[in-house]
Amino acid sequence: MKKILLLAGLLPAFAFSQEQNKFAQLGQELPTPNEYRNAAGAPGHNYFQQKADYKIEVEIDDETQKLHGEETITYTNNSPDKLEYLWIQLDQNMRAEDSDTKLISVERMEDFRSIEDVEKKMFEFDGGFKVEEVTTTSGKKLSYAINKTMLRIDLDKPLDSKGVMSFHVKWWYNINDRMKIGGRSGYEHFEENDNYLYTIAQWFPRMCVYSDVEGWQNKQFLGRGEFALPFGDYEVSITVPGDHIVGSTGVLQNPNSVLTSEQRARFKKAANSDVPVLIVTQEEAEEAEKGKVKDKKTWTFKAKNVRDFAFASSRKFMWDAQGVDIAGNNVMAMSYYPKEGNPLWERYSTKLVAHTLKSYSKYTVDYPYPVAISVHSKWIGMEYPMICFNGGRPEADGTYSERTKYGMWGVIIHEVGHNFFPMIINSDERQWTWMDEGLNTFVQYLTEQEWERGYPSRRGPAHLIADYMRGDKTRISPIMTNSESIWQFGNNAYGKPATALNILRETVMGRELFDYAFKIYCERWKFKHPTPADFFRTMEDASAVDLDWFWRAWFYTTDHVDISVDEVNWFELNTGDPTIEKAKAKASAEAADQHIGVSRNKKSIKETVNERDSDIDDFYGKRDIYAVDAIDKKEFEDFKATLTKEQLEILNSGKQIYEVKFSNLGGIPMPLILEFTFADNTTEVIRVPAEIWRRHEENVSKVFVFNKEVSSLRLDPFLETADTDLNNNSWPVAKSPSRYELFKKKNTRENPMQRDKRLKELGN
Repeated sequence: MKKILLLAGLLPAFAFSQEQNKFAQLGQELPTPNEYRNAAGAPGHNYFQQKADYKIEVEIDDETQKLHGEETITYTNNSPDKLEYLWIQLDQNMRAEDSDTKLISVERMEDFRSIEDVEKKMFEFDGGFKVEEVTTTSGKKLSYAINKTMLRIDLDKPLDSKGVMSFHVKWWYNINDRMKIGGRSGYEHFEENDNYLYTIAQWFPRMCVYSDVEGWQNKQFLGRGEFALPFGDYEVSITVPGDHIVGSTGVLQNPNSVLTSEQRARFKKAANSDVPVLIVTQEEAEEAEKGKVKDKKTWTFKAKNVRDFAFASSRKFMWDAQGVDIAGNNVMAMSYYPKEGNPLWERYSTKLVAHTLKSYSKYTVDYPYPVAISVHSKWIGMEYPMICFNGGRPEADGTYSERTKYGMWGVIIHEVGHNFFPMIINSDERQWTWMDEGLNTFVQYLTEQEWERGYPSRRGPAHLIADYMRGDKTRISPIMTNSESIWQFGNNAYGKPATALNILRETVMGRELFDYAFKIYCERWKFKHPTPADFFRTMEDASAVDLDWFWRAWFYTTDHVDISVDEVNWFELNTGDPTIEKAKAKASAEAADQHIGVSRNKKSIKETVNERDSDIDDFYGKRDIYAVDAIDKKEFEDFKATLTKEQLEILNSGKQIYEVKFSNLGGIPMPLILEFTFADNTTEVIRVPAEIWRRHEENVSKVFVFNKEVSSLRLDPFLETADTDLNNNSWPVAKSPSRYELFKKKNTRENPMQRDKRLKELGN
């Protein structure tokens, strides 16, 4: 402990660094505000976006697994520019035989460890769109060129601003077997009864986005960077075998033609039910599996103001639904699943859909569409407007592991949540995966926690990202990295941005400020095309919190959080009272004089010279330096006369003063959350904003004043900053237990439900 006498002088001034680093404003990194996107992060007064309306007829050939389609696209040019050509996405071409995706994949011989690996390498599939014609609506051929996954229509005359153009495209393609070659969509073949389950997406030529930011977003589709799409209205007629059930984006227009009277009655009942109602039962689905009818049915759907369209079709489908009240609108939450999904899917899927719509609507925008669908398919999680495809399949005997259950819950919440990001708040996934996956994963975490108390969320809590952030920086990318160039895709685009937002909400901004600003962003950009700058600016503008340092550190660098407690110095106020201070000094000196030599000398030295010879001790030898004399008392009285009443109270308060020194070892400045434990075992938490690092980004110190003695100090006691090294967070030093992750090997014998079933059988 050190003594400090207040009012004795001034402390020396700190030397300030000339470098701002993390706390430099983001002005140069962000695009200049303009008439399309303003400085507050909102759409500007001349913001525009294009519109693409589709009328499509499509048929699935269940014998050959081919899809045939033709469409009329009506394109409205709301931009101020004349367009000399139009760009269309041909995403299926990623599976074409000359696909760049195949050529650019990095391969090593050690990847080929079995004949199956070699077989997969040699597997040939004639994928990709077979475009048969591109014409005007009157049948005149249009000039076009295909460049890999993009098709350009060359216009005879530029399309004027505010101009509208309609054209016709006809195509077909071979539907991919997802079990063999993967993919976001495709089919699954059930060999035991020779049936197919189709999850169909990226199935039609789709307009690219033309915007004030990119012009045409025609970056090639390589597989990772997903989609940038304009909004529009759809009318889609889907022809499938007559015994198939179809789930789709949009609202069914011809229920009388494709549903039985009993199914229509069940659907009507479901619309007014707050629990799932079966529209197609398991018994009915199993009966349909047994035979294949020869006739066909055409299901027609309409969807307004959506950016895409997907559907699923199978004779194996069960179908259940319930109504969900979202801001006074009755939304149909629905699920389609084969018997292989039960008992999990019938029990949970639609309830999860309903819960997700309610939770996301609370944090983002009210869900605007009339339906929301979850479709079960093996090994997939993929999202489209009003419909998503989700995994989570039990064992053949109907049992399942806890991991399977939580995996199913999580993927349904996540994929249904994608209705909000990016289907409504329509960011450019081809450019910025995190604006889609990261924001969605963050709200997924909030939704999971409202589904089950203590839900074991994989992403969101700060401490779960620490291992990734402390890792090898040559295999880590900044969040602000294009989708195709990201290292560790899941951690980068899902986990880290979701964690960053959670830290903003819980630690940097607080829930009230964050939730308000986040909802403002969602409301501003629903049915529009936001960019990272729009998000960054809105969050600051709506909260009055300067977050440039946070965006710079978390989104633009690969730095990590590692703040250490380097030194704690304990000070006590010098009262100036000689009676008190000299007594303390004497006690301190006597305590310091108790080293081993003193105790041993008392025994070994019988008598010192000055103890034998009284002439040895002079004035200084006889003087009691701890005695209080009249001069001491007078000087103290004179000193007190110079102090105010308030200063005298401070002097006699017995305050304990602690100077704590910190180092920023990881590079990311963060708030200092400090938990002090006192000698009487009480605690106090003090939160110091991150701005303490604004002029001293490597080392800072802070003085704390308490009424009682501190026994220990803990930095980040609630694990809310993603600190990657907890061993330097304590004073006195307290090593944290090593965090061992328990990885269970796949149980090839039985899951806990199977074991329980066997125990019951043994009991019988």
